[in-house]
Amino acid sequence: MRAARLAQGDASAFAELDLERTARRGFPEAVYCAGKTAAQVGAIAAAVAERPDVTTLFSRADDDHAAAVLAALPDAAHDPAARLLAWPPQPPAPTGGLVVVLAAGTSDLPVAREAHLTARYLGRPSELVVDVGVAGLHRVLSKLELLRRARVAVVAAGMDGALPSVVAGLVSAPVIGLPTSVGYGAAFGGVAALLTMLNACAPGVSVVNIDNGYGAGHLAAQIAAPEPSR
Repeated sequence: MRAARLAQGDASAFAELDLERTARRGFPEAVYCAGKTAAQVGAIAAAVAERPDVTTLFSRADDDHAAAVLAALPDAAHDPAARLLAWPPQPPAPTGGLVVVLAAGTSDLPVAREAHLTARYLGRPSELVVDVGVAGLHRVLSKLELLRRARVAVVAAGMDGALPSVVAGLVSAPVIGLPTSVGYGAAFGGVAALLTMLNACAPGVSVVNIDNGYGAGHLAAQIAAPEPSR
């Protein structure tokens, strides 16, 4: 039976989609494409096509995954740099507090874009600030007016990973450190940035996994959610 469903491209042969997660948790399920075949991702996309009321994000999608999603959902939004697709293509009307996402350098931008788009598709107003690393502190200082309007800041940085501490020392909002795998050999694929962020001396810094833009954007969206009505 399962083999027959698999042959027919039926997603239930290999996945059990949690399409009621929004009602249960307030945020929808996302599809992590890495490790899945293009055929599996395409079958999942075909299944969610029947639920346009549910925002679906496809993260870590390579070219083949993206082609499979777009074959089933031709109007899906696709950001190749962030390796993210979203359907329906338009984000919901923003509510709640402002999420500001900072990329220390241009090399950190793909992961920062993943966080930024995740926050937007989960319903938060979000601004992306690029190339404001600690090698030129005047750049982040020039963004203070925006940063101080944020309910939460996500800071993506590789190399020494120092930018979250700098930002946390300048604003009252919580800061989510997003270490990236950018850097030379002793950066150890982002481990150096991760350890720097975990040892931040400025209070109010939380840290997600290396290159986990989706996780950072999701957490930011939760922190910046509207106050529940009483």
